Amino acid sequence: MLEGFLTSDEAAAHLGIARQTLYNLAATRDDFPEPKRVGRTLLWSVAGLDEWRGKHPARKRRDSPAP
Repeated sequence: MLEGFLTSDEAAAHLGIARQTLYNLAATRDDFPEPKRVGRTLLWSVAGLDEWRGKHPARKRRDSPAP
């Protein structure tokens, strides 16, 4: 692919989210990076994703109940 861009699967893995969550964020969040379309393939800017993640840190998961 293009240097500096990720496929949807790669972009989701890069952010640590599911691919459907990536699509949901793109559809509902005004500040989420827009993908570039090459044919039928969506490509996401690594720099754009990293900038967005910096402004929106990942939520901490609750792996076990609190003591």
